[in-house]
Amino acid sequence: MTRIDRRALFASGAAAALLAATGASLADIPKKGGTLRVAVPRDDSLEQVARGAVFDTLTEVAPDGTLRGELTTGWETDFEARLWSFQLRDDVLFHDGAPLDIQDVLVVLSEVGKVEALSSNSLRLELVEPNPGLPFLLADSRFVITRGGQSVSPLHEANGTGCYSVERAEDMRHFLGRRVAGHYKDNLAGWAETIEVIVIPDAQVRAEALRDGYVDVAAFPDPNDLRGVSGLRYFPSKADSALAVAPNVGVPRRVGEGRALDDGRLAERWWLA
Repeated sequence: MTRIDRRALFASGAAAALLAATGASLADIPKKGGTLRVAVPRDDSLEQVARGAVFDTLTEVAPDGTLRGELTTGWETDFEARLWSFQLRDDVLFHDGAPLDIQDVLVVLSEVGKVEALSSNSLRLELVEPNPGLPFLLADSRFVITRGGQSVSPLHEANGTGCYSVERAEDMRHFLGRRVAGHYKDNLAGWAETIEVIVIPDAQVRAEALRDGYVDVAAFPDPNDLRGVSGLRYFPSKADSALAVAPNVGVPRRVGEGRALDDGRLAERWWLA
């Protein structure tokens, strides 16, 4: 049987028929372009979204909850889950143009256990105690990979390998990221041309900004100011609206519920429909 190329399929008229057969819609297909605008309170929400946009980790928990590699192409462990090996991608650049070096990863993993390079793109990590859940742990934003172990702050100087580079940023106030051309995740993530995160401390004002079309997503809005507004979607539910989303925004079928902002990955996963 001939293998079907998914990208070619979705670029053709066959996509509509397939989506209809599976119960999906054309709105489920991510589209490139535009500015995705997000209003958040004055807490760590801005930093969560900015980190998810600017930085990568070795592994990533997908919107459906499954684990997948991000900067790593694969990993193995021994029977005890104490000795691990990881293989790195060879097509990753930092936003300043420098290629990802295995030393960048060793610096971060040295906080977890004894680590050594086996080659230019493979390493071995030895834990003090066995941990079968290590790949899930390494998907946490605490373990973002920076160049040479540089700090992730201040935000306006952040230099990562993520889908978006920092165009303008002010801690606890505003973040504007621009999609990186030729990124290794092209056509897989990073749909909006720019992502803008605006801190609006007042929940009522965040709701008003969404209602009046000034933003596309509002975190923890005042539900009273969204009554009667049609077409909005709420996550995880209308009764517990950690996020209110305008109808022009496309989202993955499943959105992470661990944290309100799709586990901090909203910037690269959501799109303007």
